Amino acid sequence: MKDEKTTSPILSATVILGRNGKDGLEVFMVKRNRQIEFASGALVFPGGKVDENDQAQGLRAYCDGQEGLTDRELCLCIAAIREAYEESGIFLARFRGKQEMVSGKDLQRLSVYRNQLAENKISMETFLKTEKLVLACNKLICFAHWITPLQMPKRFDTSFFLAETPNGHMGEHDGLESVDSVWITPEKAIEMADSGKLTMIFPTRMNMLKLGKDKTLEDAVLRARSEKIVTIMPRVEDRNGELMLCIPEDAGYPVTSEFLKKVMG
Repeated sequence: MKDEKTTSPILSATVILGRNGKDGLEVFMVKRNRQIEFASGALVFPGGKVDENDQAQGLRAYCDGQEGLTDRELCLCIAAIREAYEESGIFLARFRGKQEMVSGKDLQRLSVYRNQLAENKISMETFLKTEKLVLACNKLICFAHWITPLQMPKRFDTSFFLAETPNGHMGEHDGLESVDSVWITPEKAIEMADSGKLTMIFPTRMNMLKLGKDKTLEDAVLRARSEKIVTIMPRVEDRNGELMLCIPEDAGYPVTSEFLKKVMG
């Protein structure tokens, strides 16, 4: 019998931070440290697992857009915003009572908390309470839901969110879990992955292809708001003697299968 801890997926959240650049839609990506066990050296969107502090009941009072969300949905939003802040320095938050997002100037002042959160030296609830902040959960748009296949030794149940990057938030890798970062168009990212200039794991690649359907952030947001989220657990199929990694046809992706040997590198 397989170990329960091995087969149970880890609840996780990822944020696709977008903006409009000179060549259209750009997203912020970080290069994973090669010392990290999962996705070592790969270019990924900021994200990670939900931790215990993300599930604190008191956090609901520090979240805009929490109305109607279940505890599970809310902790995914909180984890997404926290991971984005820790890994990119981009913070989806407002000062309580304000409509505008935290400014670039305020972000500099608050930067002392970034490493403290990453090192679990302070809880998100304490941080928000101290600085009179609220998390902008209403800025997160559900984009995708992926679950690692059953046969894999380490599995994740990951919700992907799309969000507009606040003005003045430039983005910068943390130098710990990630060693580099870039703003890049989906087309350029796919081109570089295909040429071997960078590494992307299968879910990242597929979500890049999905993002590539739109030229602007506004278009991507409209599409994400209108499309149904289909849970994806990739499966291997033998098609005419070739092993293919496949996803559901109705999940909103322009490509629904890849050669397994290509995916596995």
